[in-house]
Amino acid sequence: QVQLVESGGGSAQPGESLRLSCAASGSRFAFTVMSWYRQALGKERELVAAIYANGITKYGDSVKDRFTISRDRGGSTIHLKINSLKSEDTAVYYCKAPYYGRDLWGQGTQVTVSS
Repeated sequence: QVQLVESGGGSAQPGESLRLSCAASGSRFAFTVMSWYRQALGKERELVAAIYANGITKYGDSVKDRFTISRDRGGSTIHLKINSLKSEDTAVYYCKAPYYGRDLWGQGTQVTVSS
């Protein structure tokens, strides 16, 4: 069974950087698109970034230049680099990918930004 597994979250101070990763376990399936979402406490889940198999990237409206999504060759692992972390980046970050007509979601990784 294919699962998405996020890693790389944790605590950081404002201004620092973090790199999140999402890997598909159980399969080498090359997803057509893989995405990062985040959900802060009391808020709706929102799109952070997406990357397509052809390399095209898309970023959510609330995301500025501080976020960069990338993808390993093979298409089943993605990363999210967050620079100049701010307190408002505190959230659970989720990975999502379509798989045979349904959406796969990872369990999420917590990012907490605090001084």
